[in-house]
Amino acid sequence: MTTKISTKNARAGAHGEIGLAKGERVAMRMWRHEPPTDDKPSASRPYETVGYVISGRAELTVGGETVTLEPGDSWLVPAGAEHTYTILDAFTAVEATAPPAA
Repeated sequence: MTTKISTKNARAGAHGEIGLAKGERVAMRMWRHEPPTDDKPSASRPYETVGYVISGRAELTVGGETVTLEPGDSWLVPAGAEHTYTILDAFTAVEATAPPAA
């Protein structure tokens, strides 16, 4: 069975994300026009995350290493890795998590 999710009517998540397609083993979500902030707490999640930057800029810190994410960049946060994001410019990105984020 095919499932189509439109961002026009996708559900909003608890952290401002927009839920996209979700299967048993992988899920997608989008962060749209997230405003600049440096107060995101460090976290560790039980799922692997890969992402792709559509617009804006952010810094991603994983295990003490910081990289700047810009349009066209993609990233990986391994399952269980301590990480945080600092949004530098209004940020739009798509992430996939495996297994699906709760």
